[in-house]
Amino acid sequence: MKLHLIDRSTTTATISVRKNSYANFLKIWHYHPELELVTVLKSKGTRFIGDSIKKFQPKDVVLIGKNLPHMWLNDPKYFQEDKTLVAEAISIHFKEDFLGKRFLQLTEMKPIVELFKKAEQGILFKNLPKALRRSIINLNDETDFNKTYQFIGILHQLALHEDMKLLASTGYVASLKLEEPKLSNKVIAYIFKNFNTDMDLATVAELVNMNPSAFSRSFKRVHRKTFSKYVNEIRIGYACKLLMENELNVAGIAYESGFNNLSNFNRQFKIIKNMSPSAYLKKHSNFTADTL
Repeated sequence: MKLHLIDRSTTTATISVRKNSYANFLKIWHYHPELELVTVLKSKGTRFIGDSIKKFQPKDVVLIGKNLPHMWLNDPKYFQEDKTLVAEAISIHFKEDFLGKRFLQLTEMKPIVELFKKAEQGILFKNLPKALRRSIINLNDETDFNKTYQFIGILHQLALHEDMKLLASTGYVASLKLEEPKLSNKVIAYIFKNFNTDMDLATVAELVNMNPSAFSRSFKRVHRKTFSKYVNEIRIGYACKLLMENELNVAGIAYESGFNNLSNFNRQFKIIKNMSPSAYLKKHSNFTADTL
């Protein structure tokens, strides 16, 4: 599935609020540097956020982080001729620093900054109050000033809302950052650079002058998972990315992701994704064969 960059650089507004009403949503696997808050008004289908594939329905509210690949694919009945069904949603696009970098450094903005961090995986907000969902929808009818003013309040309420579900896996999100030139953590930088090689715990422990046992305990305390599980999640996240690109067979993807044999790849994939690579690929193929 080919990934497309959507360029919105011609938009001059601080935030862009649009009510989209079409026969069906845009069938393009894409990403953009802006965050996007989507409120589904009408239609059903399948939502692709990173390596998360879930059904969507009216009233769903989702926040998608910057550069996170996504697509909303309506059910087949929305593509039939002579039908009266419509796909509608409110889409709000905005840069992380839409009010300036200093604004994000204010103490009062800490919950919103944390919200943006979670949005790197995509967030589905569950059981939102009707009044908050209505406030999001009504932004489309406001003046530019009121849109910006009220949107800050909306973001703050979303940040404090506790019933949310993160969508894309941490491994998938990590695989998107492999090309970043600056990573503060020396160990994580090394893992990102070498995850698809025959990397061992002792070599990584040496980087921070620790013996393997002490490093293993420290790593698990900080990351709440073992070193091997962390690496495997990144490898499988990367494998999901390759599966969606559909340019290599499963054996080739296993090798490119850092697994020396196919059986171990299949086993780890099933542990982390609760399905086999072939089932994952088939699930994508069912939706994407005619995407473009």
